[in-house]
Formats: sequence, C-alpha cells, structure tokens
Amino acid sequence: MSLGLPEIILIVVFILIVFGAKRIPELARAFGRASYEFKKAKSELTAESREFVDAAEKAAEKEDAKKTSEGAEEKEKQA
Repeated sequence: MSLGLPEIILIVVFILIVFGAKRIPELARAFGRASYEFKKAKSELTAESREFVDAAEKAAEKEDAKKTSEGAEEKEKQA
C-alpha cells in the first residue's frame, strides 16, 4: 500500500488547485515551523521527565540507605 508516481502527481495537482501556487510556500514554512516546535517541545519534555526520574531514583536511594542504617542500628542495640 504505497503511493506510486501517478498518485503523487494527482495529490500535487489537487494541492495546487485547492491552495494555489502562491500559498504553497507559506504552508510549507508554517509546516516547517510547526514541526520544529513539536520536536523542540518533545525534547524538552523528554529531558524534564528524565530529570524527574533521576530525582525520584536519588530520593529512593537515600530512603533505602536510611532504612538500611536504621536496621543496622537496631541490630546493634539488640546484640
């Protein structure tokens, strides 16, 4: 199910008829800007989520270390 040359030509002709030759560069620029903004937002969101996960892992490690040290202190008191 791929597009062949006749289908692509038909789509291009349809776009030319609907939008006109003057408007196509404007649409292409707008699409390029939108694509850039989407990629930028995606990378920012990925970085932010990575930072959140790292912070959560560090907090969990600190809590585990605290529980481990508390458990060791209780064993020493019992001995």
